Amino acid sequence: MVYVSVNNNESIDSALKRFNLKLQSSGLLRELKDHSHYEKPSEKRRRAKRRRSSSRM
Repeated sequence: MVYVSVNNNESIDSALKRFNLKLQSSGLLRELKDHSHYEKPSEKRRRAKRRRSSSRM
């Protein structure tokens, strides 16, 4: 669970920006997208292989 407390003189936009940064760094969105639909094991391997090869460059 990601929490962000809004300070007294802080705008909602900056608090939302901090929230989005925390959400990205926690990996929660990636996990939600991964579990949103069923993926065959062969597709998982193919995606992981593509991710590994692109990170080497």
